[in-house]
Amino acid sequence: MTQPAGRFARVGFDFRDTRVLVTGGTRGIGRAIAQAFTAAGAEVLITGSAAAASAYEDLSAGVTYHQLRLTERDDIARLAASFDRLDVLVNNAGGTGGAATPYDFDTALAVNLGSVYHLSSALADALAGSRLEGGAAVVNTASEMSLFASPYFPGYGAAKAGIVQLTRTFCALLAPRGVRVNAVLPGSVPTPMTSAFADDPAVHAMVSAATPLQRWGAPEEIAAAVLFLASPAASFISGHTLVVDGGYSVSK
Repeated sequence: MTQPAGRFARVGFDFRDTRVLVTGGTRGIGRAIAQAFTAAGAEVLITGSAAAASAYEDLSAGVTYHQLRLTERDDIARLAASFDRLDVLVNNAGGTGGAATPYDFDTALAVNLGSVYHLSSALADALAGSRLEGGAAVVNTASEMSLFASPYFPGYGAAKAGIVQLTRTFCALLAPRGVRVNAVLPGSVPTPMTSAFADDPAVHAMVSAATPLQRWGAPEEIAAAVLFLASPAASFISGHTLVVDGGYSVSK
């Protein structure tokens, strides 16, 4: 099933005078999120692991780049110290962590879960200073592996399941400071990280057949959900994980 051209452009939010940080905003879903916030008028800052933005091709126009190596506490502290005010934090960066070895398991937890905890904690004061209508917002990126077991990426799956619980914890922790915390749980979306599966015709067809909407998602569809959760339209939503998977999870 294909989508009509221009479908995603009809989703509109106004984020003028809003400062947004998107981790892992150099490619894939993170890049789509950064583009969507920029189109909505926000000041957008993105992170990547490289020392300079020049290491990446085709970065979104109008964004400011910061290096953030997710396992480096000094990087997290340095980045957090650069903000006196932040309206939206999107904890999107992560990775599968590789094969099922103890080292990769630990790394996957640090990259996908530990970094979210430490960065969100370090930016709590900046978020509390937000003037965004409805309060500041944190949106975390979970995964289908938050719900379903995979024998291939145990660390990634455990970390992404932890994101769901961490979202609830930070909801309770930051609510008194006027900060809402939610998560999105994307289904199958073609990105550089998932290309080995998305580009395999057999896997692509298998996933589509198991999805009630009969297709994979698009990064722009995940971005639209993130913008909603960050917007004043979601001002009474906190501690929630929004599943954006075309119905895949209800068929399992």
